[in-house]
Amino acid sequence: MLTASNTKKTGLFESEDMEKKTLLILRILSESRKPVGSRSISRHMNEMGVKLSERTIRYHLRVMDERGFTRLVGRRNGRVITDEGREEIRNARVQDKIGFVISRIENLAFCTTFDPVSKKGLVPVNISYFEKERFREALDIMLPVFKSRYSVSEFVTVAKEGQTIGGILVPPGKIAVATVCSIIINGVFLKSGIPMDSKFGGILQISDSRPLRFVELIYYNGSSLDPSEAFIRANMTSVGKAVETGFGNVLANYREIPGMCRMLTGTILIHLRKAGINGVIAIGEKSETVYPVPVDVNKAGVVLIGGLNPVACAREAGLEPEHHAMSTLLEYENFINIEDVKRSL
Repeated sequence: MLTASNTKKTGLFESEDMEKKTLLILRILSESRKPVGSRSISRHMNEMGVKLSERTIRYHLRVMDERGFTRLVGRRNGRVITDEGREEIRNARVQDKIGFVISRIENLAFCTTFDPVSKKGLVPVNISYFEKERFREALDIMLPVFKSRYSVSEFVTVAKEGQTIGGILVPPGKIAVATVCSIIINGVFLKSGIPMDSKFGGILQISDSRPLRFVELIYYNGSSLDPSEAFIRANMTSVGKAVETGFGNVLANYREIPGMCRMLTGTILIHLRKAGINGVIAIGEKSETVYPVPVDVNKAGVVLIGGLNPVACAREAGLEPEHHAMSTLLEYENFINIEDVKRSL
């Protein structure tokens, strides 16, 4: 029998469910530089594991229009997020934000289709925006990092103002650079039958050109922010010094794999290096600490280099790039070497 208290409880659950869907739609709109329609939103939500029909999404969008969170831009062009919508994201419930990062990592890893042998497929990327007038200067600063061991890959995708990158329109006066994200290792390992447990993002201290220890860390499971973005904004890196002098702090990530899978990683890493992916700093022995992080029983620790290290170096030099970690997926066939980007300017 449905009592009054049960009715209230059901209504509360419906309200919470609607709020979660509203926040997810708002996040999708906030990541786009152009109007987005219900079909595109439905596709993005499916990638995140949320199944909603276009009709249901259109209903939610009409409600969000009435609340002032979104605005319709023509019947065919879709909707854009308003300032009120962005404020709603900032004030969203903390319990919805916690774990958002780990969920994003898992979704991008699952959607990665990159094959290091054929050098084809989708790879997860970070997208950063630079002032057009200072882009050549930014390249000069970042190039040594791209050529060092502190970069996941020397290959990037570049888009100019008015062009799109990963479905996002590059704003006027900006140049966008997509760098390979370390989640590519998660994706390739997963496709090879090796599950990865993403633990935390951190700051790895470099001494005499060798990794020494993690000095800062943020666990993904309890975080509502991407650790790399947080560390960059807090000016906690010294990537440029690490490259130039061999002493400094760089962005790195810590994962774990089943200890029995450790012997399977050798061939994968060789293929990745041949494909231009150098994201793995170290793989520890089973149940042994790594730099010096305690490892779960029967697990092996894996330390990955942070994909935003080149951008962090630009920030250290006084530039103010706008960076978005774990942004989207792009076809690796369209990537070019950073040196070719510089020569083309």
